[in-house]
Amino acid sequence: MKVAILSSIAWRTPPRKYGPWEQVASHVAEGLHAKGIEVTLFATTDSVTNARLEATCKVPYAEDLNVDPKVAECLHISNLMEKADEFDIIHNHFDFLPLTYSRLVKTPVVTTIHGFSSPKILEVYKKYNAHTAYVSISNSDRNAGLDYIATVYNGIDSADFPFEANPLDYLLFFGRIHPDKGTSEAIEIARQTGRKLVIAGLIQDEAYFEQKIKPFIDDTAVVYYGNVGPQERKILLGNAFALLHPVSFDEPFGLSVAESMFSGTPVIAFNRGSMPELIQDSKTGFLVRTIEEAIQAVGRIGQLNRSDCRRWAEAMFSKDKMVESYIDVYKKILSTE
Repeated sequence: MKVAILSSIAWRTPPRKYGPWEQVASHVAEGLHAKGIEVTLFATTDSVTNARLEATCKVPYAEDLNVDPKVAECLHISNLMEKADEFDIIHNHFDFLPLTYSRLVKTPVVTTIHGFSSPKILEVYKKYNAHTAYVSISNSDRNAGLDYIATVYNGIDSADFPFEANPLDYLLFFGRIHPDKGTSEAIEIARQTGRKLVIAGLIQDEAYFEQKIKPFIDDTAVVYYGNVGPQERKILLGNAFALLHPVSFDEPFGLSVAESMFSGTPVIAFNRGSMPELIQDSKTGFLVRTIEEAIQAVGRIGQLNRSDCRRWAEAMFSKDKMVESYIDVYKKILSTE
């Protein structure tokens, strides 16, 4: 089986810091390669892989404003599609745009839908619904107007997140700093529980950060570590008393939630989107609906066993399980071709 993995070129694959789509694409490519499958990763030139690398974009466009994203994306996607007959399967991790090529090539295309950035893009997904295969990253993120071949949860490399049995006492917010992710709510939860809050993540909404977050950063009660890389991430997650995930949108998956549980750190999350699928309520964390409920949940974290978090994460969200599930998807598609 020859598989082409089409990654995003906003960031490097795997990302140096932020880049969830690129991280998942990397884990799929490396996992398939480790199983002896012939894999070609289409990503940025600086990407790191044990598989074969194909690249047209020298610098991730999110890292260099001189790169025109539309031009870079067109060159990147067309580079794969013009070589489509070299592969048995094209696995698209690059949203809806590659679908517009899918009727022009004979190679079957499977698309992992990493969430819907806007209802407007559904028009493209619906147009190619009958011609391609869609994979959802959680059952909750499925759209009723689309058909899906499978749900495959995002996989984590357990080696990247060692278990920590003896955490420190700070609360952690880890993710995009954006109103959707609830950074401001995390500050309020920490303030009312009297615990230190550590914030780490990419600032995606500058105005929100300046108005709602920055005024509370004092390097004592609230500390901002910036957009951290893998080494800092695993330390912050492992040493946290709990991860706060007070999202105000329907979370498609939530990589930091799974990573936290791998580390043994329970999660307090607003009960939106995929959170009931990721978190075992009252066992690996708490599902809440309000800031007040989240404050109460902080006081109950001591009732949870951190080993349960690790066991649950390994059973549900391992890289190996994800890769095996995608192999099953490929076989199912090829058997019907």
